[in-house]
Amino acid sequence: MKARQGDHAAFEELVRVTYVDAYNLAYRLTGDEDDARDVVQDAYLRAFRGLKRFRGEAQFTTWLYRITANCAASSLGKRARHRHDVLEDDEDIVDLSARVDPAEQADRGAVRDRVKAALAELPPRLRAVVVLRDVYDLSHEAIATELGITESAAKVRLHRARRKLRERLYPIPGEDERDARHAV
Repeated sequence: MKARQGDHAAFEELVRVTYVDAYNLAYRLTGDEDDARDVVQDAYLRAFRGLKRFRGEAQFTTWLYRITANCAASSLGKRARHRHDVLEDDEDIVDLSARVDPAEQADRGAVRDRVKAALAELPPRLRAVVVLRDVYDLSHEAIATELGITESAAKVRLHRARRKLRERLYPIPGEDERDARHAV
């Protein structure tokens, strides 16, 4: 691999080929465009510095995704320590093309917003497992490798994350009452 030998052009090509996926992963883990750009920049910087230590036992993308996930976790930790309220722009983007049904688009947008909000409420370690499994379609084994946990832990976290998402997105009437009775 030329990039491991210090070839800057080869590394730039790796960045060009992998940037979109790395950014999407960072965005899904952080939930913020600016944070995602910072995370990806940090991930590529760390990857470049550590490229000589890359053993090639996994694919470059797998190694890069792990670095990206670690950078995102660090970023979320920093953000939690320096939390502030962000003013959101509530104006929706409207697609004016004739082939788009506005009602359907509104429904999709509302569902997407609900899912995005529910994902944002998950703790970062649960959010990471859901994103890696349900968005990137990684196996439990690959998730465990990416996050540095056991495969069993990956399965448990995925189950807990999906349960929390279901409870948030599709609450069952009286579910909270049953949970409170069982806790007593």
